[in-house]
Amino acid sequence: MSWDPDKPYNALAALPPRAEVDTKRILRATIEARAAVAALDQAAHRIPNPSVLINAIPLLEAQASSEIENIVTTTDELFRYAQADDTGASAATKETLRYRAALFAGLESIKSRPLSTTTAIEVCSMIHRRDMTLRRLPGTKIANPMTKKAVYTPPFGGTVIADLLDNWEQFLHSDHAVDPLVAMAIAHYQFEAIHPFDDGNGRTGRILNVLYLVDAGLLRLPILYLSRYIIRNKDDYYRLLLAVTSDAAWEAWILFVLEGVRQTTLGTLAKIDAVHAAQAEVKEGIRNATSAGPNSDLLDVLFEHPYCRISNVMARCAVSRPTATNWLNALVAAGTLVDVRIGRERLFLNTRFIDALEREERIDSAAEPTLF
Repeated sequence: MSWDPDKPYNALAALPPRAEVDTKRILRATIEARAAVAALDQAAHRIPNPSVLINAIPLLEAQASSEIENIVTTTDELFRYAQADDTGASAATKETLRYRAALFAGLESIKSRPLSTTTAIEVCSMIHRRDMTLRRLPGTKIANPMTKKAVYTPPFGGTVIADLLDNWEQFLHSDHAVDPLVAMAIAHYQFEAIHPFDDGNGRTGRILNVLYLVDAGLLRLPILYLSRYIIRNKDDYYRLLLAVTSDAAWEAWILFVLEGVRQTTLGTLAKIDAVHAAQAEVKEGIRNATSAGPNSDLLDVLFEHPYCRISNVMARCAVSRPTATNWLNALVAAGTLVDVRIGRERLFLNTRFIDALEREERIDSAAEPTLF
């Protein structure tokens, strides 16, 4: 059965792909990507306080993944509301924070049961803050945003979608003799092609990527995300997804994902170095300006809560309000923190950390092969 973009693609082939997915180019790219992921996993565990990364990097992923769906917020607003009540936050910020909550819920889920269709439903439901079910109504099409012409119509029918998801789930956990990074690329295409929900498929699929890497044992911490790479290469992302559907062009798609893993990993390693440098600067400021001492919990709380409240310091450092206030005021006077007021609330901004997180880490373009 030939593929027609205007008709439900119920003939979507089951996994594994019939095409060769262990070509020389894929194997070479896989080796490079795996080496980078292993280096990232080791670097993350060398940082003195890994919770700094666990709190911050998923928030940046939530921002980028939401931006792909035209849900745009700022790093500043996300961190401001991430550790507190989101009353007053914009609708985009609230939705982005739900993405992070869905990610963490998914990570908690795979500790006790394998990644599955149920995981996907739970993640999508949390993103939307309502119970999501598999698509039941016809008419879902993916269209060109300019011409409104259909470019892809996903499978339709309760049994068809359920069977395809069962196969997708079996592929995730089968002994298919391909590297987990390659399996992730294959599974991501299949999930997006099935398009099981009325809305939220892209964000759910991107969360499933990192859940799979953790579930497969490639990462111990959830700190590798492809959304920023997808934003920079959005046209290629959609073009290559469609080429798998139209021409079974698996090699180009898998190479694209592996290059995304490589670039993203190297960028995250550079970001970890930047965070280390920011920690060193703030630690020096604490030592020079306060009586907290260079090895106190104050350093940790300022990086776990880059928009820090006096109450955060009191709780983490077990000190009185006057002591916490004096420390924070001294760091503001020394230029280590910035005092900001939002309504009646007083917050202390760790600008060095925010700058390190927002900085776009450059990857040597000379090292980037032409893959597709």
